[in-house]
Amino acid sequence: MEDKLQEKAVLVGLNITTNVKKIDDIDINESMEELKELVKAAGAEVLASVIQNKPARDAAYFIGKGKVEEIRDYCQMLGATMIVFNDELSGAHMRNIEDVTGLKVIDRTALILDIFAQRALSKEGKLQVELAQLKYRLPRLYGMGGQMSRTGAGIGTRGPGEQKLEVDKRHILNRAADIRKELREVKQNRETQRVQRLKSNIPIVALVGYTNAGKSTLLNELIKTHKDYETEKEVFVKDMLFATLDVTLRKATLPNKRDFLVVDTVGFVSKLPHDLVEAFKATLEEVKYADLILHVIDATNSSFELQKQTTESVLKELGADDKKTIIVYNKIDRLELDIYPRNREDRIYISAKKGINMDILLKMIENALMEDTYQVKLLLPYDKGNIFSKIKEKYNVDYFEYMENGTQLEVSLDEEDYNVYKQYIVEE
Repeated sequence: MEDKLQEKAVLVGLNITTNVKKIDDIDINESMEELKELVKAAGAEVLASVIQNKPARDAAYFIGKGKVEEIRDYCQMLGATMIVFNDELSGAHMRNIEDVTGLKVIDRTALILDIFAQRALSKEGKLQVELAQLKYRLPRLYGMGGQMSRTGAGIGTRGPGEQKLEVDKRHILNRAADIRKELREVKQNRETQRVQRLKSNIPIVALVGYTNAGKSTLLNELIKTHKDYETEKEVFVKDMLFATLDVTLRKATLPNKRDFLVVDTVGFVSKLPHDLVEAFKATLEEVKYADLILHVIDATNSSFELQKQTTESVLKELGADDKKTIIVYNKIDRLELDIYPRNREDRIYISAKKGINMDILLKMIENALMEDTYQVKLLLPYDKGNIFSKIKEKYNVDYFEYMENGTQLEVSLDEEDYNVYKQYIVEE
């Protein structure tokens, strides 16, 4: 984007000063810093940040009319083209603030939706974002005034915003119904593919975590262990929020030569719009079917504990909070030596980019995935060929050989099959 076309933003945050417990524990300064990164990820330049301390939200102007007039003058002095609020605004708030400032006003939710609209590549991802945007706009149809009549250029107007902005409620509801129908069809296709994956009995490892924690970099390192690895199979990596959105599946190999699937998921962020969590639930469902979760955390971020809680709350919402999990603190190459704790059974400190402790992580993944399996050597009489076929269909058979008195094979069985075929075990 050329500088002359780049939007210039002033950020505004409201800090509630009453003693009433906040909905979340995120510090206003940290939240504003994250908003700054989001605006940059959307393609705009941040000129300044303003925090208004107030005991409660103003009913008409959110931060108070006087403060809005002050911000208007500040924006004129700086040459700002838009104002971005750190909280979700109502349509009336937006209209009132726009009337006073004469500038485009968007909130944190619209900003995140815009980034998703830019980054979604798959058909499903695009449909999910559009549905979330429509649900966001529906209650604001009659309150946003000028915002709804803008013809579509820049942040806050992508996706369905590029279509007819003066669309009425009926049109939005009809379009939303069409999208839901398309998503059901896409979901059926994905479920068919998932059934095939589960049938293959290849373990699945899901990467989850805050956006920009290094999940995609970690995936690219893990897949280098597979014999069919090619650079074309690597996913896009960039030091920015929401660099990748669509779920990615790739094959990797454990130290014991067994294959496993790595699933990279969309990153999380504080105050992630509920409609967006809802929209991407179908995609994030992949986490529910994983055998192991790698919760990737940026060890260099001062707010990593809060980010960890954000991710855990989304996992809980998805019903995946009881999964076997390894906490992976990433980017330790950027830390001073010896200031992080020792690795433990359920956590590890790595640098995916520099390859630090990747061998230990792979061994931890192997131990976690193999924990509930039995590595055995079976000898199947030749008249039990049907059993051999069943095992080959369900498992990756590590080795087999035709002997004089039957077929000998090495395989890792789950507990149920271990008990079924234990009479044929010759060695454990």
